[in-house]
Amino acid sequence: MYSKSSWGGDVDPFILTTFTKATPEGDEDPLVSLVIFEWKDEDLVGIWPSEDAAKKAFICDDNSVKSNFCDSSQMGEFILSPNASEASKNPVITQSVHLKDPQPVNYPVKRTGYYCVGTWGLSAPEYKAVVEFRNAFGELQAAQIAKLPFYGGLTIVYAVLGIFWGFLYVQNRHDILPVQNYITAIIVFLIVEQLMTWGFYDYSNNHGNNALSKFLMIVVAILNAGRNSFSFFLLLIVCMGYGVVKPSLGKTMWYVRILALCHFVFGVIYAVASLTIAPENAGPLVLLVILPLAATLTAFYVWTLNSLNLTMKDLLERKQSVKAMMYKKLWWCILGSIVVIFGFFFLNSFTFAGRSNPDFVPNHWKTRWFVLDGWLNLVYLVDIAYVAYLWRPTANNRRFAMSDELAQDDEGFEIASFGGSLDEEDARSPDGMHGGGNGSLSPIPPKPMNDSHLSRQSLDGETIFAVGEDADKWSDDESPRDSAERTRLTGKDQ
Repeated sequence: MYSKSSWGGDVDPFILTTFTKATPEGDEDPLVSLVIFEWKDEDLVGIWPSEDAAKKAFICDDNSVKSNFCDSSQMGEFILSPNASEASKNPVITQSVHLKDPQPVNYPVKRTGYYCVGTWGLSAPEYKAVVEFRNAFGELQAAQIAKLPFYGGLTIVYAVLGIFWGFLYVQNRHDILPVQNYITAIIVFLIVEQLMTWGFYDYSNNHGNNALSKFLMIVVAILNAGRNSFSFFLLLIVCMGYGVVKPSLGKTMWYVRILALCHFVFGVIYAVASLTIAPENAGPLVLLVILPLAATLTAFYVWTLNSLNLTMKDLLERKQSVKAMMYKKLWWCILGSIVVIFGFFFLNSFTFAGRSNPDFVPNHWKTRWFVLDGWLNLVYLVDIAYVAYLWRPTANNRRFAMSDELAQDDEGFEIASFGGSLDEEDARSPDGMHGGGNGSLSPIPPKPMNDSHLSRQSLDGETIFAVGEDADKWSDDESPRDSAERTRLTGKDQ
């Protein structure tokens, strides 16, 4: 629980314990022992009967009174250390509750801590009680309250990201690539999803766990499954080169959509099952829920990494260094995310190795939400922001996507001698083709080849970009000197 000064609120935090009234036969008055304390004061509850005792004596009964562990006036209470009042960091309350006429026990919380409520039926074999942990900020659990500002902050961050993206999108709306439409859709989806998640925790904090709160929880689970499927879908088509290397994926796009849809359906089934089935009640049939989701997730991983490697290989072979650098940065982003996830996983493994220690939960209840959920959302935020930055709308989107970079390497080109170049011209001349000739230039120039017949094909077998014939024509502002030089070189009489 948190103190009022930690998170604020209108109510002073408290722990209220209410026992159900019993109806015993005759004059019987069943007794129940009650103790409320903060975990750091756990050593002050109970005493050791002797130095070699196996366990503590906790309850003040007839034997404890005879052993001078407590007074008869404390009958039915928990035994506390003699110096409990001075040594305790927070108040330690113990009472003997008479079930014939039970009175509520209120424990005011002044400091933040992990508070415990313990009961023992001294003369009551069966009893019922309700314990209310009321924080100052509302109905939400203390371990979950940090999610309220966290998801609110994520909603604002995604909204700011969406504003910048929308500005660039509108500014370059006539030059938008198809893949950028998908990025726009997922940014809008993320804003809605984070807003709904924040709304769920805010409603639960104000109204408690009612029917509408449970409905919102299911909606949030479905949105989370949609986010995962949409994210894997977007990452896969980006790694395939959609919009930058390939103008279309053809039938492959339908296969990717089917895989994303299957992953979404299995994700929703898994989310609903996890909300409705308790872990202790889960049997072998739970594998029917987990295995399909694991299969689609594995298919996404393998297909994405394989597509990214093939795209980078193709770009490097065609010496498209600028585009290849984009995908190399994406590769480093994915690799960095994997390293962070596995690093955090191993770190958590060492941390959770001590979960059998009684101090584990009291020492980690404040940060457990971040270990289980928070840090993954931050990694996802960094990844989606980086992908949006790499594929942001610019003024030359289509020109960049549909054109090829001129190779800058010198492979296959050597500066030959002038005589060697004449030999090549002779080989093209009519005399050279017939085997005759002595190396003299032919008065008839070779027929130029049309570059439009040499257009390179894309990965899909379609021409992405081809240079036209306008470059072969002389410009209108050509100088006479250039014209005369061109005449002498070609040997054509004007």
